[in-house]
Amino acid sequence: MGSLTVRNLSEEIKKRLRLRAAASGRSMEEEVRLLLAEGAADVPDRAQSRARPAPGSAKPPAAAAARQILLIVSGGIAAYKSLDLIRRLRERGYEVRVVMTKAAQEFVTPLSVGAIAGEKPFTDLFDQHSEFDVGHIRLARDNDLIVVAPATADIMARMANGHADDLAAAVLLATNKKILLAPAMNPAMWSNKATQRNLKTLIADGVLTVGPNAGEMAESGEAGSGRMAEPLEIVAAIEKYLADHPSVAGTAEPAHTPLAGKHIVITAGPTHEPIDPVRYIANRSSGKQGYAIARAAADAGAKVTLVSGPVALPDPPGVKTVRVQTARDMLVAVQAALPASVGIFAAAVADWRTAGDVVQKLKKDASGPPRLELVENPDILAFIAKLKTRRPQLVIGFAAETEKVVEHAKAKLKRKGCDWIVANDVSAEGGAMGGDDNAVHLITAGGAESWPSQSKDGVARQLVARIAVALNGAPR
Repeated sequence: MGSLTVRNLSEEIKKRLRLRAAASGRSMEEEVRLLLAEGAADVPDRAQSRARPAPGSAKPPAAAAARQILLIVSGGIAAYKSLDLIRRLRERGYEVRVVMTKAAQEFVTPLSVGAIAGEKPFTDLFDQHSEFDVGHIRLARDNDLIVVAPATADIMARMANGHADDLAAAVLLATNKKILLAPAMNPAMWSNKATQRNLKTLIADGVLTVGPNAGEMAESGEAGSGRMAEPLEIVAAIEKYLADHPSVAGTAEPAHTPLAGKHIVITAGPTHEPIDPVRYIANRSSGKQGYAIARAAADAGAKVTLVSGPVALPDPPGVKTVRVQTARDMLVAVQAALPASVGIFAAAVADWRTAGDVVQKLKKDASGPPRLELVENPDILAFIAKLKTRRPQLVIGFAAETEKVVEHAKAKLKRKGCDWIVANDVSAEGGAMGGDDNAVHLITAGGAESWPSQSKDGVARQLVARIAVALNGAPR
C-alpha cells in the first residue's frame, strides 16, 4: 500500500517524503502509513473542509525551492570541519543532505552531523529504510552539486577507478551532477604519484577541486600541501559554480532580486598603515560583516563593488572585489567605483598613519623607542556623505563602539552627514570583532532600532532588505 502510494506521487512530493522520513528515522513506507493513519483519524468535518476549499479562497503560493547540496564526508581528521561547512551552507539558505563513510564516523558522529544538517545523515548502502524507492540513485541525482569534503586519498582513488563498494562511492558513480572535491591528506600522500595520477583522471572526467592548502598538519612536525580548504573557501567555490551555471538549479523559482539595476559600493576589513617596511598600524577587523553584506547585496540582484582591506577571506562570487592596503588607497578605490546607488562603509579604517614614509626597518637601540609622529587619515565616510555631486542616494556608515553604543552612534550620524549608522559593541564581551555573530543597532533620522543577535549573514540579509525598501520609496 505504502509503496504503491509513493510511486504514484509527483517527484516533488516524493522528495519531501524522503526528507521527512530521513529526519524521523523511518522508511518512506512507514512514513506513508503514519500519514494515512493520521488522515484517517481526522474528524469528518475537518477532512471535508480540507477537501473543499471555500469559494474564492486563494491557493497558497509555492515556496521557492532551495538549492540542494549533497555533502559526502570521508574519513580524515579534517572531517570535523564538515560541521562548520554544513552550518555555513544552511546560513546561506542551502538544503544540505549528508552521506558519511564508515571511516568518517570515526572522526565525527552521525548524531552531530544530523543535529546541524537538520536531518539524519545517510551511512549505509544496504540500509533498507534509506534504500526504499532506490535511495542511493535519488541521493546521486536529487541535488544541484555534490561536494566531497574532506576528500581523502582513498575516496579519490575509488572515484578514479569506478568503485561502488559503499554508499558514498555508489552515489559518486551513479550521479549525473557536478562533483566538487576538497582534498585533505598528509603532504606525502598528496604528492604521491598515485594520488596525482588519480587527480588528473578525475579532473579529465570533469570533477572540480578546491584546495588543498599548504600549512601545518595535524601530525606533529608535518607540513606542506594537503590541508583541506577552509569552509568559507569551499562555500565560495560552491557559490561560484552555481553563479556560473544558473541553469543547474533547474527546480528553483526565479530569485527575488529587489536590488536589480542598482550599484552598491561596500568597504570591508581593516586598513594597514605602514610604520616601516615590516610594521604597521591596524585593528582586529576580520571583514566578515562587510563580505556578508556584499554577498547578500549580490544575491538581491545588485551590481556590487567591494573595496577590501587586508583580510583572509575569499572574494564573494558575483562581486567585483578591489583589494587595498591603506586608508588612502581605499578612498581612491571608492571614488573610482562611483557613481553608485548605495555606499556602505563597513571597513574599520585606521584613524591615523605615520607622518612620513620610512624606507628602512626601525631598529631598537639604547636611545629608547622611536618617536612616531601621527597624522589623521582621510575620513572616507564623511568625504562621500558630503559630496556635492555623485553622492550615493543612501550612505550607510558603521560604528564600532565599546561603550554608550547608541549614544555615540547617534552623534556619529550627525557628525558624518550620512543617512544611516549600523552600530555594534566591539568590546571583548560582545565578541563581534572577528566573530561570526553580531548584534547591531540601526540608527536613522527617525531613531534607533535594536536588532537581535544573529549571524553576520543574518545581519547582512536584514540590512539589504531594509535598503531595498528605502530605495523603492519608503521613508528612511
